[in-house]
Amino acid sequence: QVQLVESGGGSVHSGGSLRVSCAASGYTYSTYCMGWFRQAPGKEREGVAVIDTGTGRTYYADSVKGRFTISRDNTKKNLYLQMNSLKPEDSALYYCAADWRGLGLSPSYAYWGQGTRVTVSS
Repeated sequence: QVQLVESGGGSVHSGGSLRVSCAASGYTYSTYCMGWFRQAPGKEREGVAVIDTGTGRTYYADSVKGRFTISRDNTKKNLYLQMNSLKPEDSALYYCAADWRGLGLSPSYAYWGQGTRVTVSS
C-alpha cells in the first residue's frame, strides 16, 4: 500500500525559506514520478514541482522557478521541496504525490499525502 507522509510546513515571513519533506513507502520508489502540489483556499490544486525519480528530470511551475528546488533521496525514499524567497501567494496546503505515469504538473496523480500547511505573512 502506497503511503506518503509530508512534514516540515510552518509559518514564515515574506522572503523567508522552508523545506518540506515527504516520506514514501509501499512501492518501487525509483520507478515512480513524484511531485509537490499545493492548494490555497478557494483555488484549484496546482502543480508546483515534479521529479522523475528514475531519471532525475525536474519540472517547475513558472510561479516558483528560481525560488523552489525539488530533490529526492532514493536511498531513504524521501522527497523534498526547498522553498526560498517565499511570498504570501505561496501560502497553501502542500501535498506530496506519486504516480507510475509521467503526468508532469497535472494534478491527476494516483497517490497523495495528507498535506502540510505553509503560511507566508507579509
